Amino acid sequence: MDFLSLIRGIIKNTMCRLGIVFLIFFGSLESRDLLCQRVPHSSNGEIINHTYFSLSYLESFEQAEWVHYKLTQDMVSGHIERTNKFKKDFNVTTGSSSPKDFYKSGYHKGHLAPAGDMRHNKIAMNEIFLMSNISPQVPSFNMGIWKQLELLVRSWAKNGDLYVVTGGVLEQDLAVIGPNRVACPRYFYKIIYSPINSAMIGFILPNTKVKNSLNQYAVTVDSIEVLTSIDFFYYLPDDLENGLESSIELDKWDFRRVENGRKSPISKSLQCRGIAKSTGKRCRNKTTNKSQFCYAHQGQDVKVQSFDQPSTRNPKCRAITKAGVRCSRSTTRNTHYCWQHQEI
Repeated sequence: MDFLSLIRGIIKNTMCRLGIVFLIFFGSLESRDLLCQRVPHSSNGEIINHTYFSLSYLESFEQAEWVHYKLTQDMVSGHIERTNKFKKDFNVTTGSSSPKDFYKSGYHKGHLAPAGDMRHNKIAMNEIFLMSNISPQVPSFNMGIWKQLELLVRSWAKNGDLYVVTGGVLEQDLAVIGPNRVACPRYFYKIIYSPINSAMIGFILPNTKVKNSLNQYAVTVDSIEVLTSIDFFYYLPDDLENGLESSIELDKWDFRRVENGRKSPISKSLQCRGIAKSTGKRCRNKTTNKSQFCYAHQGQDVKVQSFDQPSTRNPKCRAITKAGVRCSRSTTRNTHYCWQHQEI
Protein backbone atom coordinates (compact mmCIF):
# COMPACT_ATOMS: atom_id res chain seq x y z
CA MET A 1 0.00 0.00 0.00
CA ASP A 2 1.47 3.43 -0.96
CA PHE A 3 1.61 6.48 1.31
CA LEU A 4 -1.44 8.16 -0.29
CA SER A 5 -3.59 5.04 0.17
CA LEU A 6 -2.50 4.84 3.82
CA ILE A 7 -3.52 8.46 4.44
CA ARG A 8 -6.89 7.87 2.78
CA GLY A 9 -7.52 4.86 5.00
CA ILE A 10 -6.64 6.78 8.17
CA ILE A 11 -8.92 9.68 7.21
CA LYS A 12 -11.80 7.33 6.33
CA ASN A 13 -11.56 5.41 9.62
CA THR A 14 -11.27 8.65 11.61
CA MET A 15 -14.35 10.13 9.96
CA CYS A 16 -16.25 6.92 10.62
CA ARG A 17 -15.41 7.00 14.34
CA LEU A 18 -16.23 10.70 14.60
CA GLY A 19 -19.57 10.07 12.90
CA ILE A 20 -20.46 7.37 15.40
CA VAL A 21 -19.47 9.55 18.35
CA PHE A 22 -21.56 12.41 16.96
CA LEU A 23 -24.59 10.18 16.56
CA ILE A 24 -24.26 8.72 20.05
CA PHE A 25 -24.65 12.19 21.52
CA PHE A 26 -26.86 13.87 18.96
CA GLY A 27 -28.63 11.15 16.98
CA SER A 28 -30.48 7.91 17.41
CA LEU A 29 -28.74 4.61 17.98
CA GLU A 30 -30.61 3.17 14.99
CA SER A 31 -28.92 5.69 12.65
CA ARG A 32 -25.40 4.54 13.44
CA ASP A 33 -25.58 1.61 11.05
CA LEU A 34 -25.71 4.08 8.15
CA LEU A 35 -21.99 4.68 8.78
CA CYS A 36 -19.90 1.72 9.90
CA GLN A 37 -22.14 -0.63 11.86
CA ARG A 38 -23.91 -3.83 10.86
CA VAL A 39 -21.95 -4.48 7.68
CA PRO A 40 -21.05 -8.12 6.89
CA HIS A 41 -17.76 -9.56 8.08
CA SER A 42 -15.25 -9.80 5.25
CA SER A 43 -11.48 -9.84 5.22
CA ASN A 44 -11.25 -10.11 1.44
CA GLY A 45 -12.19 -6.68 0.12
CA GLU A 46 -11.72 -2.98 0.79
CA ILE A 47 -14.63 -1.62 2.83
CA ILE A 48 -16.10 1.54 1.30
CA ASN A 49 -18.71 3.54 3.25
CA HIS A 50 -20.89 5.80 1.12
CA THR A 51 -23.65 7.98 2.51
CA TYR A 52 -26.46 5.41 2.33
CA PHE A 53 -24.73 2.13 1.56
CA SER A 54 -21.49 0.27 2.24
CA LEU A 55 -19.62 -2.28 0.15
CA SER A 56 -16.63 -4.59 0.09
CA TYR A 57 -14.67 -4.13 -3.14
CA LEU A 58 -12.61 -7.02 -4.51
CA GLU A 59 -9.92 -5.78 -6.87
CA SER A 60 -9.35 -9.25 -8.34
CA PHE A 61 -12.94 -9.28 -9.63
CA GLU A 62 -13.28 -5.48 -10.12
CA GLN A 63 -16.59 -5.31 -8.25
CA ALA A 64 -18.16 -5.58 -4.82
CA GLU A 65 -18.51 -8.96 -3.14
CA TRP A 66 -21.39 -7.42 -1.17
CA VAL A 67 -23.34 -4.17 -0.97
CA HIS A 68 -25.18 -3.49 2.27
CA TYR A 69 -27.79 -0.86 3.11
CA LYS A 70 -30.83 -0.11 5.20
CA LEU A 71 -34.01 0.38 3.16
CA THR A 72 -36.58 2.63 4.83
CA GLN A 73 -40.12 3.61 4.01
CA ASP A 74 -38.98 7.17 3.23
CA MET A 75 -36.45 5.89 0.69
CA VAL A 76 -39.11 3.84 -1.08
CA SER A 77 -41.45 6.84 -1.42
CA GLY A 78 -38.82 9.20 -2.89
CA HIS A 79 -39.28 10.99 -6.22
CA ILE A 80 -35.74 11.83 -7.37
CA GLU A 81 -35.28 10.86 -11.04
CA ARG A 82 -32.55 8.49 -12.22
CA THR A 83 -29.36 10.18 -13.37
CA ASN A 84 -27.94 7.29 -15.45
CA LYS A 85 -24.52 8.90 -14.95
CA PHE A 86 -22.22 5.95 -14.37
CA LYS A 87 -18.77 6.93 -13.13
CA LYS A 88 -15.69 5.49 -11.43
CA ASP A 89 -15.61 5.26 -7.66
CA PHE A 90 -12.49 7.13 -6.63
CA ASN A 91 -12.94 6.00 -3.03
CA VAL A 92 -11.64 2.60 -4.15
CA THR A 93 -7.89 2.94 -3.56
CA THR A 94 -6.97 0.37 -6.22
CA GLY A 95 -9.33 1.97 -8.74
CA SER A 96 -12.81 0.75 -9.63
CA SER A 97 -14.08 -0.54 -12.92
CA SER A 98 -15.07 1.93 -15.64
CA PRO A 99 -18.18 2.37 -17.80
CA LYS A 100 -15.87 1.69 -20.77
CA ASP A 101 -15.43 -1.88 -19.57
CA PHE A 102 -19.03 -2.59 -20.59
CA TYR A 103 -18.79 -1.08 -24.09
CA LYS A 104 -20.04 -3.64 -26.65
CA SER A 105 -19.73 -6.39 -24.04
CA GLY A 106 -23.29 -7.65 -24.36
CA TYR A 107 -23.82 -7.09 -20.64
CA HIS A 108 -25.84 -4.45 -18.81
CA LYS A 109 -24.31 -2.31 -16.09
CA GLY A 110 -26.39 -4.05 -13.43
CA HIS A 111 -26.99 -2.30 -10.12
CA LEU A 112 -26.40 -4.29 -6.95
CA ALA A 113 -28.19 -1.74 -4.77
CA PRO A 114 -30.87 -0.48 -7.22
CA ALA A 115 -31.44 3.16 -8.16
CA GLY A 116 -35.11 2.71 -7.27
CA ASP A 117 -34.10 2.26 -3.62
CA MET A 118 -32.22 5.57 -3.56
CA ARG A 119 -34.77 8.08 -4.81
CA HIS A 120 -35.07 10.02 -1.54
CA ASN A 121 -32.33 12.56 -2.33
CA LYS A 122 -29.76 13.54 -4.97
CA ILE A 123 -26.73 12.40 -2.98
CA ALA A 124 -28.09 8.86 -2.78
CA MET A 125 -29.03 8.83 -6.46
CA ASN A 126 -25.61 10.06 -7.57
CA GLU A 127 -23.68 7.60 -5.43
CA ILE A 128 -25.74 4.61 -6.53
CA PHE A 129 -24.35 5.02 -10.07
CA LEU A 130 -20.74 4.61 -8.91
CA MET A 131 -19.14 1.66 -10.68
CA SER A 132 -18.31 -0.02 -7.37
CA ASN A 133 -22.05 -0.78 -7.16
CA ILE A 134 -22.19 -2.25 -10.67
CA SER A 135 -21.80 -5.82 -11.93
CA PRO A 136 -22.21 -7.37 -15.43
CA GLN A 137 -25.72 -8.73 -15.88
CA VAL A 138 -27.35 -10.45 -18.85
CA PRO A 139 -29.94 -7.97 -20.24
CA SER A 140 -32.90 -10.36 -19.92
CA PHE A 141 -31.88 -11.06 -16.31
CA ASN A 142 -31.39 -7.39 -15.40
CA MET A 143 -34.71 -6.33 -16.92
CA GLY A 144 -36.50 -9.51 -15.90
CA ILE A 145 -36.44 -11.39 -12.62
CA TRP A 146 -33.78 -9.14 -11.02
CA LYS A 147 -36.02 -6.12 -11.59
CA GLN A 148 -38.99 -8.05 -10.25
CA LEU A 149 -37.10 -8.87 -7.08
CA GLU A 150 -36.11 -5.22 -6.61
CA LEU A 151 -39.75 -4.16 -6.95
CA LEU A 152 -40.84 -6.85 -4.52
CA VAL A 153 -38.30 -5.77 -1.90
CA ARG A 154 -39.51 -2.17 -2.16
CA SER A 155 -43.08 -3.33 -1.59
CA TRP A 156 -41.91 -5.14 1.55
CA ALA A 157 -40.13 -2.01 2.80
CA LYS A 158 -43.45 -0.14 2.84
CA ASN A 159 -44.42 -2.32 5.81
CA GLY A 160 -41.25 -1.64 7.79
CA ASP A 161 -37.52 -0.96 7.51
CA LEU A 162 -35.32 -3.69 6.00
CA TYR A 163 -31.63 -4.53 5.85
CA VAL A 164 -30.52 -5.65 2.40
CA VAL A 165 -27.27 -7.34 1.32
CA THR A 166 -26.65 -8.19 -2.32
CA GLY A 167 -23.89 -9.13 -4.74
CA GLY A 168 -22.62 -11.52 -7.34
CA VAL A 169 -21.27 -14.95 -6.42
CA LEU A 170 -17.58 -14.37 -7.11
CA GLU A 171 -15.66 -17.54 -7.89
CA GLN A 172 -12.76 -18.66 -10.04
CA ASP A 173 -12.85 -19.09 -13.84
CA LEU A 174 -15.52 -16.45 -14.50
CA ALA A 175 -15.69 -14.75 -17.88
CA VAL A 176 -14.32 -11.20 -17.90
CA ILE A 177 -15.03 -8.04 -19.90
CA GLY A 178 -13.24 -4.77 -20.62
CA PRO A 179 -9.69 -3.49 -20.13
CA ASN A 180 -10.05 -3.89 -16.35
CA ARG A 181 -11.17 -7.52 -16.74
CA VAL A 182 -14.43 -7.21 -14.83
CA ALA A 183 -15.70 -10.65 -13.77
CA CYS A 184 -19.18 -11.75 -14.93
CA PRO A 185 -20.94 -13.68 -12.13
CA ARG A 186 -22.93 -16.78 -13.00
CA TYR A 187 -25.22 -16.16 -10.03
CA PHE A 188 -26.43 -13.22 -7.96
CA TYR A 189 -27.72 -13.29 -4.41
CA LYS A 190 -29.90 -10.97 -2.35
CA ILE A 191 -30.67 -11.20 1.37
CA ILE A 192 -33.44 -9.32 3.16
CA TYR A 193 -33.74 -9.01 6.93
CA SER A 194 -36.89 -7.63 8.53
CA PRO A 195 -36.35 -6.83 12.23
CA ILE A 196 -40.04 -5.98 12.66
CA ASN A 197 -41.17 -9.41 11.44
CA SER A 198 -38.09 -11.17 12.85
CA ALA A 199 -37.56 -12.85 9.48
CA MET A 200 -34.84 -13.36 6.90
CA ILE A 201 -35.01 -14.58 3.34
CA GLY A 202 -32.35 -15.12 0.69
CA PHE A 203 -32.38 -15.57 -3.08
CA ILE A 204 -29.85 -17.10 -5.46
CA LEU A 205 -30.64 -16.32 -9.10
CA PRO A 206 -28.82 -17.48 -12.26
CA ASN A 207 -27.51 -14.63 -14.43
CA THR A 208 -29.67 -15.56 -17.39
CA LYS A 209 -33.27 -15.29 -18.56
CA VAL A 210 -35.49 -16.77 -15.86
CA LYS A 211 -39.11 -17.84 -16.35
CA ASN A 212 -39.86 -19.41 -12.97
CA SER A 213 -41.45 -17.47 -10.12
CA LEU A 214 -39.28 -15.77 -7.52
CA ASN A 215 -40.33 -17.93 -4.58
CA GLN A 216 -38.76 -20.94 -6.31
CA TYR A 217 -35.33 -19.30 -5.82
CA ALA A 218 -35.75 -18.55 -2.13
CA VAL A 219 -33.00 -20.09 0.01
CA THR A 220 -31.71 -19.88 3.56
CA VAL A 221 -29.11 -17.27 4.46
CA ASP A 222 -26.92 -20.12 5.72
CA SER A 223 -26.72 -21.54 2.19
CA ILE A 224 -25.58 -18.19 0.80
CA GLU A 225 -22.94 -17.92 3.52
CA VAL A 226 -21.60 -21.34 2.53
CA LEU A 227 -21.51 -20.29 -1.12
CA THR A 228 -19.82 -16.92 -0.54
CA SER A 229 -17.84 -17.46 2.70
CA ILE A 230 -19.32 -14.22 4.08
CA ASP A 231 -20.77 -13.83 7.58
CA PHE A 232 -23.70 -11.48 6.94
CA PHE A 233 -25.37 -10.88 10.31
CA TYR A 234 -22.65 -11.66 12.85
CA TYR A 235 -23.76 -8.74 15.07
CA LEU A 236 -27.05 -10.41 16.04
CA PRO A 237 -27.25 -12.54 19.20
CA ASP A 238 -26.13 -16.06 18.29
CA ASP A 239 -29.48 -17.73 19.04
CA LEU A 240 -31.37 -15.20 16.93
CA GLU A 241 -28.84 -15.29 14.10
CA ASN A 242 -28.77 -19.08 13.93
CA GLY A 243 -32.55 -19.35 13.99
CA LEU A 244 -33.15 -16.74 11.27
CA GLU A 245 -30.35 -17.82 8.95
CA SER A 246 -31.16 -21.52 8.99
CA SER A 247 -34.82 -21.35 7.96
CA ILE A 248 -37.26 -19.66 5.59
CA GLU A 249 -40.78 -18.69 6.62
CA LEU A 250 -42.40 -17.86 3.30
CA ASP A 251 -45.68 -16.94 4.97
CA LYS A 252 -43.96 -13.87 6.45
CA TRP A 253 -43.23 -12.50 2.95
CA ASP A 254 -45.93 -11.29 0.58
CA PHE A 255 -45.07 -12.63 -2.88
CA ARG A 256 -47.19 -10.51 -5.17
CA ARG A 257 -46.75 -10.94 -8.90
CA VAL A 258 -44.75 -8.19 -10.59
CA GLU A 259 -45.17 -7.64 -14.33
CA ASN A 260 -43.64 -4.99 -16.58
CA GLY A 261 -42.41 -2.98 -13.65
CA ARG A 262 -45.77 -2.81 -11.89
CA LYS A 263 -47.27 -4.81 -9.07
CA SER A 264 -50.54 -6.55 -9.76
CA PRO A 265 -52.60 -8.98 -7.70
CA ILE A 266 -52.66 -12.62 -8.75
CA SER A 267 -55.86 -13.32 -10.72
CA LYS A 268 -58.35 -15.49 -8.87
CA SER A 269 -59.51 -18.65 -10.66
CA LEU A 270 -63.25 -19.29 -10.58
CA GLN A 271 -65.40 -22.16 -11.80
CA CYS A 272 -66.64 -21.78 -15.36
CA ARG A 273 -70.28 -20.75 -15.67
CA GLY A 274 -70.76 -22.82 -18.87
CA ILE A 275 -72.76 -26.03 -19.26
CA ALA A 276 -70.85 -29.12 -20.41
CA LYS A 277 -72.30 -30.95 -23.41
CA SER A 278 -71.30 -34.41 -22.16
CA THR A 279 -73.00 -34.17 -18.76
CA GLY A 280 -75.53 -31.37 -19.07
CA LYS A 281 -74.06 -29.98 -15.84
CA ARG A 282 -71.96 -26.96 -15.01
CA CYS A 283 -68.44 -27.07 -16.42
CA ARG A 284 -65.81 -28.01 -13.83
CA ASN A 285 -62.94 -26.03 -15.42
CA LYS A 286 -61.35 -23.12 -13.59
CA THR A 287 -60.93 -19.82 -15.45
CA THR A 288 -59.49 -16.34 -14.87
CA ASN A 289 -61.50 -14.81 -17.74
CA LYS A 290 -63.54 -11.78 -16.71
CA SER A 291 -66.64 -13.34 -18.27
CA GLN A 292 -66.19 -16.39 -16.00
CA PHE A 293 -66.53 -18.69 -19.02
CA CYS A 294 -63.60 -21.00 -19.91
CA TYR A 295 -62.25 -21.16 -23.48
CA ALA A 296 -64.59 -24.06 -24.39
CA HIS A 297 -67.74 -22.24 -23.28
CA GLN A 298 -67.11 -18.62 -24.21
CA GLY A 299 -69.87 -18.99 -26.78
CA GLN A 300 -72.39 -19.37 -23.95
CA ASP A 301 -71.64 -15.85 -22.72
CA VAL A 302 -74.70 -13.71 -23.53
CA LYS A 303 -72.39 -10.83 -24.48
CA VAL A 304 -70.93 -12.93 -27.28
CA GLN A 305 -74.44 -13.79 -28.48
CA SER A 306 -75.48 -10.16 -28.98
CA PHE A 307 -74.68 -9.88 -32.69
CA ASP A 308 -77.38 -10.43 -35.38
CA GLN A 309 -77.30 -13.71 -37.28
CA PRO A 310 -78.89 -13.78 -40.74
CA SER A 311 -81.49 -16.48 -41.33
CA THR A 312 -79.98 -19.40 -43.25
CA ARG A 313 -80.32 -23.15 -43.49
CA ASN A 314 -76.76 -23.73 -42.22
CA PRO A 315 -75.89 -20.76 -40.04
CA LYS A 316 -72.32 -20.36 -38.79
CA CYS A 317 -71.68 -21.38 -35.18
CA ARG A 318 -71.63 -18.41 -32.81
CA ALA A 319 -69.09 -19.90 -30.36
CA ILE A 320 -65.59 -18.52 -29.79
CA THR A 321 -62.79 -21.08 -30.11
CA LYS A 322 -59.76 -21.54 -27.85
CA ALA A 323 -57.75 -19.49 -30.35
CA GLY A 324 -60.07 -16.53 -29.72
CA VAL A 325 -61.82 -16.56 -33.12
CA ARG A 326 -65.36 -17.47 -34.09
CA CYS A 327 -65.98 -21.15 -34.76
CA SER A 328 -66.06 -21.95 -38.50
CA ARG A 329 -68.44 -24.92 -38.25
CA SER A 330 -72.06 -24.76 -39.43
CA THR A 331 -75.09 -26.00 -37.56
CA THR A 332 -78.36 -27.38 -38.93
CA ARG A 333 -80.20 -26.81 -35.68
CA ASN A 334 -81.91 -23.60 -34.68
CA THR A 335 -79.64 -23.01 -31.69
CA HIS A 336 -76.85 -21.19 -33.55
CA TYR A 337 -74.16 -23.58 -32.18
CA CYS A 338 -72.36 -26.59 -33.70
CA TRP A 339 -72.21 -29.97 -32.03
CA GLN A 340 -69.07 -29.09 -30.05
CA HIS A 341 -70.41 -25.80 -28.73
CA GLN A 342 -74.03 -26.83 -28.43
CA GLU A 343 -75.76 -24.89 -25.65
CA ILE A 344 -77.80 -27.12 -23.37
